[in-house]
Amino acid sequence: MINKTDINFKKIQEEILNLKKSLLNLRFQKFSGQLEKTSQIKSTKKQIARLNSQLTNTKGDGNA
Repeated sequence: MINKTDINFKKIQEEILNLKKSLLNLRFQKFSGQLEKTSQIKSTKKQIARLNSQLTNTKGDGNA
């Protein structure tokens, strides 16, 4: 039986992976001079950190 937390865990992991890919693309755009809004890099990093925190919290709930 699949738990709701397992589904959330996989969704969060997929979202982190997508954000990391977009972060890589943003970095390439920055160094090639195509990126106008450099603040996107900072906000993407923060989103990744938030999702990692959520991931840790959902993993930690099972151990407590």
